[in-house]
Amino acid sequence: MANIEKTVFISYRRTNAPWALAIFQDLTQHGFDVFFDFTGIASGDFETIILENVRARAHFLALLTPSALERCGEPGDWVRREIETALDYRRNIVPLMLEGFDFSTRAVANQLTGKLDALKQYNALRVPVEYFAAAMGRLRETFLNVPLDAVPHPASSFARQAARDHQVAAQAAPPVEDTALKALQCYEEGFVALLTGDVDVALRKFDEVIHLRPDFAEAYCSLGMARDDKGDLDGALEAYNDAIRLKPDYAEAYPVRGTVRQKKGDLDGALRDCDEAIRLKPDYAEAYCARGTVRQKKGDLDGALQDCDQAIRLKPNFAEAYCSLGMARDDKGDLDGALEAYNDAIRLKPDYAEAYIDRGCARHGKGDLDGALRDYDRAIRLKPDYVEAYYNRGITRVSKDDLDGALEDFEEAIRLKPDYAQVYFSRGSARLARGDLDRALRDYDEAIRLKPDYAEAYCARGMVREQKGDLDGALWDCDQASRLKPDDKLAYYVRFMTMLRKSRGNSPTR
Repeated sequence: MANIEKTVFISYRRTNAPWALAIFQDLTQHGFDVFFDFTGIASGDFETIILENVRARAHFLALLTPSALERCGEPGDWVRREIETALDYRRNIVPLMLEGFDFSTRAVANQLTGKLDALKQYNALRVPVEYFAAAMGRLRETFLNVPLDAVPHPASSFARQAARDHQVAAQAAPPVEDTALKALQCYEEGFVALLTGDVDVALRKFDEVIHLRPDFAEAYCSLGMARDDKGDLDGALEAYNDAIRLKPDYAEAYPVRGTVRQKKGDLDGALRDCDEAIRLKPDYAEAYCARGTVRQKKGDLDGALQDCDQAIRLKPNFAEAYCSLGMARDDKGDLDGALEAYNDAIRLKPDYAEAYIDRGCARHGKGDLDGALRDYDRAIRLKPDYVEAYYNRGITRVSKDDLDGALEDFEEAIRLKPDYAQVYFSRGSARLARGDLDRALRDYDEAIRLKPDYAEAYCARGMVREQKGDLDGALWDCDQASRLKPDDKLAYYVRFMTMLRKSRGNSPTR
């Protein structure tokens, strides 16, 4: 007859440590022999301590929150390896669904690849914060009180001693307070809101988390992401700084802070952040990808290519890394190689709007304007508020002499992003091509107001002023363009034509 076993392994993401500790404390008080990685285990001991304890225990509890499976798509992820081992050795697996976790969401489904797909077939237990004690009672009396045929594998003496050490440390911890669990609930609600694009809700939830748990580094990091999405770069930088202050070895916080620094023009600071992330976590594919992007923007294209290749080697299904690889190849003039990389990105992630934009640019560069338009159309269907998609489609329509379509796209881009100087410049150029000098002039004025160092806009405005007979204004604009961009040949040409017209007594030249 099969035995009733009382040995348990808890698998959890470090962010959800209070949940793991609360479950450990409850089960231990009721006579269960429970192991979970309470103090942290060096990667070199992972195989011996963690996986041996999975194999040595009859029951396996997988703590699932919306953010818990976030990195399980990576082959070497610890949580993934724990679950795979429990599946291989036929442990009694009990998924504990916390904080609104739902197997049916797309974000979760994207992570449950390979063996992990079997996880959703197991009978799961929902554990609400408000009914924690009742849920624990049901876990003990129903889910763990079952006869098992699977034979636990004895752990080595080293693994058994490590388990005892972690148990002693966990038993010495104070009881988990309701505020800690409430903070986790708010954190996961904010995570879901951020994932679904409801940035205002995410901001509110992360603020609540920090109020409840001021030392929660992950909450500051997520707050930084929400502020970044909102366009508040200074606020995002402040939040990332707080996350790193609280947890200096928090590798995941450095690349996202680097992204904000990059957006603010601090490429050297962004590069330092990526370097630090890689130092802390040498197999961190996302950090290599981020560093590749920074290197590409700094003009170090060979370094960018190396970083993207390394990111793909570490994480072969990393669509974003293929996109970054494509951009570096594009800048090197290898349009065919860029297209190949963008195709791989889209194959891995068919709803990746940014990849369609990048592929559209490469297709435009190769003269395939119809292919570029199809890519921009696809990006807009996937992401209807994607400003760059409208802008790029407008540029391509100009190249196809579809000025009416181009103007419609530029109008939409400006509606979505009223401070986008480059769109005003492009709309002005389209209006100039239609002979609408007055509206073109207003667009160039606005582009310069938004971006006072915009050399091309001064040159274009000079052209319009010259055509309207404002020769002094045209010369002033050409001088500004040449000062800002000394190698701008067009500015010198427009200046020459204006001077020639002045020498002829302001008579028309065309």
